[in-house]
Amino acid sequence: MGGLPIGEWVMLAVVLLGAGVVSGLLAGLFGVGGGAVMVPVLYQLFGIIGVPDALKMQLAVGTSLAVIIPTSIRSFTTHRRKGAVDEALLKAWAIPVIVGVLAGSWLASFAPPAVFKLVFVFVAWATAIKLGFGKESWKLADDIPAEPGRSIIGGVTGLLSALMGIGGGSIINLVMSFCNRPIHQSVATASGIGVLISIPGAIGYVAAGWSKMAELPPLSIGFVSLIGAALIMPTSMFVAPIGASLAHRLPKRTLEIAFASFLALMGLRFVISLV
Repeated sequence: MGGLPIGEWVMLAVVLLGAGVVSGLLAGLFGVGGGAVMVPVLYQLFGIIGVPDALKMQLAVGTSLAVIIPTSIRSFTTHRRKGAVDEALLKAWAIPVIVGVLAGSWLASFAPPAVFKLVFVFVAWATAIKLGFGKESWKLADDIPAEPGRSIIGGVTGLLSALMGIGGGSIINLVMSFCNRPIHQSVATASGIGVLISIPGAIGYVAAGWSKMAELPPLSIGFVSLIGAALIMPTSMFVAPIGASLAHRLPKRTLEIAFASFLALMGLRFVISLV
């Protein structure tokens, strides 16, 4: 895994830094952790350096969750200062989300790579369809359900996010839009969910991959690549507030179309890899 020519290592580093810029922008702009960018990029790069096929997806997901930690914190603080976060809803989701994340991290220790890819495609395309083609009449309720429905939503969000390597922003945006919440509030609240998902998620993937470290690249701790995280994290964290500020200047429809297009492309990428 360490035998690449120096030129190829430089190219890998440039690609990772670029992924950090894009993921940070997305984190602020859409309230997501940028995992939808990082996971496909990391998946390809880990294949290039010789990570076994059975472990590439888990390593990509775990590394993505680690990178999301500072990015989501910075994005959340920016949205919170603007007063757009539904903090009562965020508090109600906190425990169920964390429980779901821990369950997803546990599954990562034995689930085949196809499970992670299918979850990624399902959530990405469901969100893209709703945002790209949805109408005001496409809603399940006039507001977020009361308990126990609220806790179920939180638990499922945490579980799916842990399997996708995302901060939960795309799922929460989907749920809140189906429940008649405005896109700007959905984006802001989703950024807080990213904090709740990324920290326990990264820890869970470290534990899940601990017994596989002999098969993983150097400087990996469980299913978290420290090299990948170190290259993506600084640029991602720097750019996140720029995206958050931009989100509050863009019209609702512009945000929806941009996010839908991006998710559709990322979902297609994994469908192709499954064929």
